[in-house]
Amino acid sequence: MKKGENSMENATKSVPAFGMKDKLGYMFGDFGNDFTFILSSSFMLKFYTDVMGVAPGVVGVLMMAARFVDAVTDVTMGQIVDRSKPTKDGKFKPWIKRMCGPVAIASFLIYQSGFANMSMGFKVFWMVVTYILWGSIFYTSINIPYGSMASAVTADPKERADLSTWRTIGGTLAGLAIGVGTPLVAYEVVDGNTVLSGTRMTIIAGVFSVCAIICYLLCFNLVRERIPVEANTQKLEVGKLLKSLVTNRALLGIIAAAILLLLGMLGMQGMAGYVFPNYYGSASAQSLSSLVGSIVVLAICAPFASKLAAKFGKKELSIASCSFGAVVYVICLIVRPQNPYVYVVFYTLAYVGLGFFNTVIWAMITDVIDDAEVKNGVREDGTIYSVYSFARKLGQAFSSGMVGALLSMIGYTTETAFDPAVTSGIFNLSCIIPAVGLAAVALALMFIYPLDKKRVEANCAELAARRG
Repeated sequence: MKKGENSMENATKSVPAFGMKDKLGYMFGDFGNDFTFILSSSFMLKFYTDVMGVAPGVVGVLMMAARFVDAVTDVTMGQIVDRSKPTKDGKFKPWIKRMCGPVAIASFLIYQSGFANMSMGFKVFWMVVTYILWGSIFYTSINIPYGSMASAVTADPKERADLSTWRTIGGTLAGLAIGVGTPLVAYEVVDGNTVLSGTRMTIIAGVFSVCAIICYLLCFNLVRERIPVEANTQKLEVGKLLKSLVTNRALLGIIAAAILLLLGMLGMQGMAGYVFPNYYGSASAQSLSSLVGSIVVLAICAPFASKLAAKFGKKELSIASCSFGAVVYVICLIVRPQNPYVYVVFYTLAYVGLGFFNTVIWAMITDVIDDAEVKNGVREDGTIYSVYSFARKLGQAFSSGMVGALLSMIGYTTETAFDPAVTSGIFNLSCIIPAVGLAAVALALMFIYPLDKKRVEANCAELAARRG
């Protein structure tokens, strides 16, 4: 252990100062993540209901049930990362190189339209196996080291906020590629109805998997770990670990906010696959909504989030922005626009609201890690991030399960997909889900999450003093 740690410390002495290469590299890491994550959250439910003929409730149940697997795999991976020895490439980076191939292949296997004529039992079996391989095993094994790596790249709070911003830029670019490009290519008009093409979705999934691998390798080669993070050699006491986690108010607050954010954000994205083609009959409007939403994040949220967070605090900024997004969707529900492009305007304004919180949330995780170290004297980047990652997956699963269940509740099937009563219900859900989710985020941050601007600055000063 000593030898590995010394080699890491010696290696960091020759590493260039934090700069644009690190920001770009970290951006490409989330670009790679979201090539599979956003594809799953935006199109997997649609693919399995419309192409494979699986009931939406069944798909939703799978996505929720898989999270029980994640409860084990996420925390296990966090412990593996925390207890791993640093190498010449760092402690976290090697996992990105090791696992980029498996996660990309597993994602591609989910969207195999060639099995559409197989028995329902086989299709459900294939869906379950490939989804768990992708999300619960391979995505976990690359996302947790990637997210934990930020604290090893730099110790400076402002530079960490910059990494959070560039990570959001990467995710936004992936969302742009998937959200704008996929609807334009994947849909086709059959008998006057806009429907999803299974063959095209399979090809799209393959292209995105290749793009994910390229992005991961760019991340590996551009980012440098500068802060030596020693392997955690303390004996694993599960009871003590669980007590530490469940009594960490900052962690519980950010977990609640993350789950609720994803319910709102992925609810927006998931319902976009139904409200635009089914209610408005416009795949082009769906593409435009993703394009404009991504542009406002890049043009408004990314440039100003760090500055506003530095002035007012990350918690304070997030409460205000999520409240704004919730109000926008309430107004949309009341106005009930009949023009799809007016709906796009509401969608875009709400996206600005959630975009500010989504931009700074990664820096808020490092604040939570710092706060735990101040209290406990032990740094557990991997474990804390793994619990947070599990929470995000819960949010993803609940949103998919919720969307699937609510679609079933309003009577959505392939036969009723364009029935006026069903499409009216689709519109209502497209507004109610994000409005409730974003309002709940603001309340969670306000009443549970304790790390306001003053406390974050105090923690940073305390840790700097301890490290000399």
